[in-house]
Amino acid sequence: MFLDILRIELFKVFKRPRTFIAFGAIALIILLVQFALKVNGKDFIQLYTDSQADTFDIPYDKILNGYFVCVAVLHMILIHVPLLIALIAGDMISGEANLGTLRLLAGRPVTRTQLILAKFGASTVYVILLLAWMSLFALLGSILLFGKEDLVVFKENDLHIIKNSDVLWRFFAAFIFAALALTAIAAMALMFSTFADNSLGPIVATVCVVIVFTIVQQLKVPVFEETVNPWSFTTHMLGWKGFFYVEKTAEGATINGSVENAGALVRSGLVLAGYIILFLLISIVYFRKKDILS
Repeated sequence: MFLDILRIELFKVFKRPRTFIAFGAIALIILLVQFALKVNGKDFIQLYTDSQADTFDIPYDKILNGYFVCVAVLHMILIHVPLLIALIAGDMISGEANLGTLRLLAGRPVTRTQLILAKFGASTVYVILLLAWMSLFALLGSILLFGKEDLVVFKENDLHIIKNSDVLWRFFAAFIFAALALTAIAAMALMFSTFADNSLGPIVATVCVVIVFTIVQQLKVPVFEETVNPWSFTTHMLGWKGFFYVEKTAEGATINGSVENAGALVRSGLVLAGYIILFLLISIVYFRKKDILS
């Protein structure tokens, strides 16, 4: 029964034109970034590495490769993907209420908990497919256009050089982590959707929450750094970057297969999983008690 409901919800998601608009928008943005870097990549790298130019001798001709371009694309795009996720997940329950089909759904031989879980499952599948599509263009496309070399990653006043043979698993892990982070956004949008009877409110609420917590994180105010930021989901959404920071020997040589702060990555993953569970529990508890009038 649950799988049947999930298939129906997936059909609903992928019959909407806006679903494919998101895929098209991501492909177009990535292609534009790749074209810009292909035409004028050195200037971008000089701007990107301005704070490190006085500290390191930067080999500009070797930095611009497919791996570097993919990391640059992820920095530019992943911060905006929550909006695309909210457009779909924020419509899951409220969209049914707006169309007047929510009462019909709730009256079927399926529990409301199963309905929420099926809609969450459909949202999660959408997140995974969107990220798979992004990885196809951002990683494989960049490798085809720029080739493969060692990956150079800059972190404040530090420089990380990752061997060509030690890179691909890091991208795979980063995309999995990004899927977890965006699934938390989908769960939050679904939660807001259970409280509304139209789609606009949950979508706007989700985007506003993300923006507010992102601004709080960027302010670097001590009181926020000590209280809000350690538990803010927007702080931990950026955890994917940690897969590209490596440990070094005393001589400064990169240790292959290492991660600079694996404990922080695990903690971020657990915090995000906790938010997913919390948002789902709130959605289920409220929806089970909700009077459905539409």
